[in-house]
Amino acid sequence: MGTVTDDKECSTFLVRHAWLSMRGVVAEALGEHGLSVAQFASLLILDEHPGASVADVARRVSTARQSANEMLGGLERAGLIERRPHPQDRRSQQIFLTGTGRGRLDAARPAVKAVEARLSEGFTPDELAVVNAWLSRMAAATAGTPEELPTL
Repeated sequence: MGTVTDDKECSTFLVRHAWLSMRGVVAEALGEHGLSVAQFASLLILDEHPGASVADVARRVSTARQSANEMLGGLERAGLIERRPHPQDRRSQQIFLTGTGRGRLDAARPAVKAVEARLSEGFTPDELAVVNAWLSRMAAATAGTPEELPTL
């Protein structure tokens, strides 16, 4: 098991810095498709999990339910998603991509992939696999406890 031994290289802050830098580049690419990073992420989530609730989307995008609801409202007004009553829970709604939403997502994916490819230049497939495995494990280790984690 590896440990962080160099106090100057705090993984938490390196990941934060990388994310903030990447977010700006991805946001620029998504702007050409009329989407924000959070909107793109929400469309991805709904593509993978049709019928998700607002709470599900909020949890997966790491935001407050109210913020997710406002963002989803914008996607709904744009005709990219639709809300339907939950068949077993009258208080809840399920959210689905519309055909227009799927089209916008499909059009934006190559732009995000191109940014990722550009930022990954110089890394070997094995190095990228290690990074992805580490990030996936870190996400899994903190899943379900966003309210307990400090915001950086």
